[in-house]
Amino acid sequence: MSFDEILKKYKTKTCILSIEKIDDTTYGNIRVVAGNQAHCEDILHITGHPFEPGCPYEMCFPKNMNFEDFCYRAAIGGEPMHTYVNLYQMGLWLNMFMIPWESEEENKGYCIYSYEVTPQANIENMSDVSVEASSKVLQTCIKLRGSTDFEKTMDEIIGDIRVICGADKCCVLILDHEAKQCHIAAESRVSDEIQPLAGHIGDSFYNIALNWENTLQGSTCIIIKDEKDMQAISQVDPVWCESLRSANVKSLVLIPLKRGETILGYIWAENFNTEDTVMIKETLELTAFFVGSELSNYQLMERLKVMSSIDMLTGINNRNLMNNRVDRVVAGKDKLDEPYSVIFADLNGLKRVNDTQGHQAGDDMIRDAASILAQVFYDGEVYRAGGDEFMVLACKMDKATVENRVAELRKKADATKNVRFAVGISASEDEPDILKAMRLADKYMYEDKHRYYTEHPELIYRQ
Repeated sequence: MSFDEILKKYKTKTCILSIEKIDDTTYGNIRVVAGNQAHCEDILHITGHPFEPGCPYEMCFPKNMNFEDFCYRAAIGGEPMHTYVNLYQMGLWLNMFMIPWESEEENKGYCIYSYEVTPQANIENMSDVSVEASSKVLQTCIKLRGSTDFEKTMDEIIGDIRVICGADKCCVLILDHEAKQCHIAAESRVSDEIQPLAGHIGDSFYNIALNWENTLQGSTCIIIKDEKDMQAISQVDPVWCESLRSANVKSLVLIPLKRGETILGYIWAENFNTEDTVMIKETLELTAFFVGSELSNYQLMERLKVMSSIDMLTGINNRNLMNNRVDRVVAGKDKLDEPYSVIFADLNGLKRVNDTQGHQAGDDMIRDAASILAQVFYDGEVYRAGGDEFMVLACKMDKATVENRVAELRKKADATKNVRFAVGISASEDEPDILKAMRLADKYMYEDKHRYYTEHPELIYRQ
């Protein structure tokens, strides 16, 4: 029976692939030797040219190391293969099956490749994985959903992933696109003798990581099993390949963690058990789907937390965080390390600047003031209470030290064009009740402001 007669029986897009066997570990050309009508119509629609029997597979499908590995395992190794992957660059989902086909040729293998492409993910197909993989993924989901400490849970999960992969090292690498940096969110090593990945991450590593999306070439992961795969990587990403070789990386699984189409980071498993490649790929792809979702939620909550606690104009703590801190101290939930002082600081002359130079100049003045306060009280808690008012909690600092810091504050302010502070201090040794201390500091601050304008009447501004 000919290939064409066999393919007529398939309704889904189906073709016959051939692969040349060079030796037990390497292969040569992979070709599409025949295709059914659905396949031919699909190729014409996608490529714009008719299907040519016997053509290199790259004329029908994107060149992909994982696809080639599946083909080799099916056609040469005799393994039935199945996977369901997101072709994210094309906005499509691919459900693919490769069935071994007996070959009479000594150095050539064949397999039937049947595939279905859809624009939306199918939950049933996503969950159609081996019992071993689904069990491992389920454990990950349970840990994630039951977690109250995301960072601690990620450490546990990445340890589990390292064991699943039989890897020397496994980590979650996060991309910070605003700072243009990478950082390790969690890492597990088989022994302390293995150097942490952080030891290989320099200032230029972000650019290397940024290029991984191009190296993926639309695939769901990068898998380097052997020297042949490493050579393939060197063709598309020579800088990264050289860094892998210098770090003595022999094999690697790299899987993106995504939110929609945005890559948040990667799961990195180094020097893994290559005999379990298919199971590892299946498990990590599905695990990455859930971890990426939880990571996205965590990052969103962290941003909201920052937005609710950081003053957007100055970058220091805002009034909301200040009120929460004081409430916790009053309720006995927080204890301030004594001796401590409450310092109130207010800007002199902000209204004049706003009215005569514009609010942009006024905002610059507030930012400069916040920066000086943060520099001087680098070991304290600096809050913007609102407008041109600031509060500082200086813990483990006696009154004399605080007064010296305030003198330094005034000196730094005098060195600027227009930042001038009115300051009030209330020390715990004089008033241990924080609410009373705040009222006293506020009172002393206004007294200081009055002295300033008494000494400089020409600076009194009346609109």
